[in-house]
Amino acid sequence: MSGNRQRTLGGGGQHVLDYLKRMHAENPAFFYAVQGDNDHASGNIFWVDATSRMNYSFFGDAVLFDTTYRTNRYRVPFASFTGFNHHGQPVLFGCALILNESESSLIWLFQTWLHAMSGRPPVSITSDPDRFVQVAVAQVLPETRHRFCKWTVFREMQEKLAHLYQSHPTFDTEFKKCINETEAIDEFESCWASLLERYYLMGDEWLQSMYNARQQWVPVYMRNTFFGEISRSEGSVGLNLFFDGYVNASTTIQTMIKQYEKAIASWHDKELKADYDTTNANPVLKTPSPMEKQAANLYTRTIFMKFQEELVETLANPATKIDDSGTVSTYRVAKFGEDHKAHNVTFNSFEMKASCSCQMFEYSGIICRHVLAVFRAKNVLTLPAQYILKRWTRNAKSGAVLDEHAAELPNSSRESLTVRYNNLRQEAIKYVEEGAKSIHIYNVAMDALKEATKKVAVVKNRGPGPTQGATLVNGGGQELHATQENQTATYQSLDEKKKKISELTAELENTNQRCEVYRSNLLAVLKDMEEQKLKLSVKVQNARLSLKE
Repeated sequence: MSGNRQRTLGGGGQHVLDYLKRMHAENPAFFYAVQGDNDHASGNIFWVDATSRMNYSFFGDAVLFDTTYRTNRYRVPFASFTGFNHHGQPVLFGCALILNESESSLIWLFQTWLHAMSGRPPVSITSDPDRFVQVAVAQVLPETRHRFCKWTVFREMQEKLAHLYQSHPTFDTEFKKCINETEAIDEFESCWASLLERYYLMGDEWLQSMYNARQQWVPVYMRNTFFGEISRSEGSVGLNLFFDGYVNASTTIQTMIKQYEKAIASWHDKELKADYDTTNANPVLKTPSPMEKQAANLYTRTIFMKFQEELVETLANPATKIDDSGTVSTYRVAKFGEDHKAHNVTFNSFEMKASCSCQMFEYSGIICRHVLAVFRAKNVLTLPAQYILKRWTRNAKSGAVLDEHAAELPNSSRESLTVRYNNLRQEAIKYVEEGAKSIHIYNVAMDALKEATKKVAVVKNRGPGPTQGATLVNGGGQELHATQENQTATYQSLDEKKKKISELTAELENTNQRCEVYRSNLLAVLKDMEEQKLKLSVKVQNARLSLKE
């Protein structure tokens, strides 16, 4: 996006617009906006479904903005807002088609996205080092920490310094080590200067520009900010994690919507599987520590494995007290034989707070081995509450999702359509997850759902109740011009009320179908287990016969 550029979608643009209108008609919590003329898909287009908006309320602290697909080699100028859920999996926060690449269009896109997310900005956002994106983030998200994607920087470096890569194959390894493994700012500065001098790069303008922007992409400058990454290697991959394998250079505008839906369905299934594994597969504990048992019950399986790794490492990272000022003590923590890589930890015994120079907790939300080593030395047996980030726990998605705009309405109107839809959907998802755990629970859940379907049908036939004619907040997909304000919609007709009830009934029927799928999957697993047991029994029997012979 180095300069203004206008792209067109041809007839495919209307195909996308028709799809968005249909999705909003089916679910008012589906939000979309078109910059410019709403009746023609000639401007930038943004959309986000109800699930993504709800997920943002749980995991919207760290955001990735990907514009990989808007380059010339891709046929669709596609962009996405994503993040990480409580399993560390990619989660979607919205999509866009960027037809007009300009500073004003990117500002419109970020304003529209923030509006759809109830005006709540993220703690951090990661993007390509693009000038237009930089301006938009600075104007729309002034309090958000903006980071450049490290993978993009490395890729650009290979292009800019191609001659050096050919003549000095070791440069790439040394450069990445300088970026990824330096623990302190002074260490990075010294390493950088040494690299430039050794490879005669002091006058390279591109490297100088990246050095000038080092506080936006070199990890040592960013560790005091939360980015939602549970390992340092995550920052070394691209931004298109959610749609990787679904959108590529051959994807057309006509096939993009199908690929978009496939990606959503795939990641949804992966999240359900991770939820199931977390709930039903108890992790193997490696220490007798009560803290490990506590973490196993609190965290999702993926996050617990990362915590467990840090906890086990405390056995090889002893904490040595180097200063004591009453309630505040300072410890030096280093691995045996690696004193040159030591970290300092300050511990306040009164407040039960610790701070490590590695800043892993600030960066990833998972407590580091250095602080855990100090806890071990101070006989802190369980994790203090302030070191348990809810977004990494099994209950990350617990609690009602409230529509912030509802507070602006009279009391009788606050239970908006968006609120009701999101709450019902969230409860339905939890119902499905519980119902799939065993055949008995499944049967109980199915009976309850069928009974609920009958009750909804009875209410549907009766018509709206005395309070159903109130003004409702349209929290979803109204079409917005660049400066258009949020609007409210009034649902007064009986036909509209019946339509909404029909939509909820369809949601219940869809839940029934999902339960049936989960039941089939569980039965298939049980059948496979029985077959494996039978095969193993036959092998044992054959082995015994062989011994007798």
